[in-house]
Amino acid sequence: MSTDTRTYPGARQPDRFRQVNADNVGIAVYEWGRESDPVVFLVHGGSDFARTFDVFGPLIADAGWRVVTWDHRGHGDSDYAEMYSWDADIRDALAVMTSTTDTAAPVVAHSKGGALMMQLIEASPYRASRMVNIDGMPSKRRMPDVPDHDQTRLMANEIGSWLDNRHNAATAIRKPGTLVDLAARRAKMNPRLSIEWLEYLVTVGARHEADGWRWKLDPSMRFGGFGPWRPEWSALRMASLPIPFLGLLGTVDEPMGWGARARDVLPWIPQGGRLEVLEDIGHFIHIEDPQRVSKLVLDFLS
Repeated sequence: MSTDTRTYPGARQPDRFRQVNADNVGIAVYEWGRESDPVVFLVHGGSDFARTFDVFGPLIADAGWRVVTWDHRGHGDSDYAEMYSWDADIRDALAVMTSTTDTAAPVVAHSKGGALMMQLIEASPYRASRMVNIDGMPSKRRMPDVPDHDQTRLMANEIGSWLDNRHNAATAIRKPGTLVDLAARRAKMNPRLSIEWLEYLVTVGARHEADGWRWKLDPSMRFGGFGPWRPEWSALRMASLPIPFLGLLGTVDEPMGWGARARDVLPWIPQGGRLEVLEDIGHFIHIEDPQRVSKLVLDFLS
């Protein structure tokens, strides 16, 4: 057990922790707020984990919501799995939602989590009453026409590459380092976030072992897992969402961001929904400015 600790202004540990069995994969679930309050689900992005909401989640909970979030499989304190895919993440999400409430509830989702939830809501619209998508709105980029025989070859290459990665990563472990080392590595992907915040993240998102700290993320994880996904599919899903919708979009590109622009996203906002563009802010909008974003979200939820 490490004696290294960090605090961060406004960050608060979850009030409750539990584990949900999702087809024999243990999913770590965290909650802020009273169990008697109305439920709202927070969904993290790729290579992240639920405790990245340690500031934002309490702000929503203190306004009278039961905030429920979880680590995706292979992330945070959830189990590693033999297979990772968008569909598996969606099944896990449904398992968490079903374990929490049998009525529709609002969903607030960031980055990859936003695209995942749009796919889930398209398939199971009874699960969500409203949606806030935080910078998880890929634009409908046109893919070039490819002959059928070339498509088959490309798919074979993609599957082969994925299988090679799984084989090579089967015994991989993450490189250890000091708490400061891990924060510095993360800073390369999150250049706009303060080093104080990133060091705090290490204490809740990494394990301290005999030779140093290691991020909990499964070393075999690749963005999106295994299976087909295209940004234009997500845009088409977004346009057809049958529930009230709020999109939040930053304007500063970051390594972990989608790179979407308002002009690309606006045509696909659902009827009656709206897009809020936040100038001079990066991909992690709810971490850079949690007070402002929580107010936007709470106004929308009310």
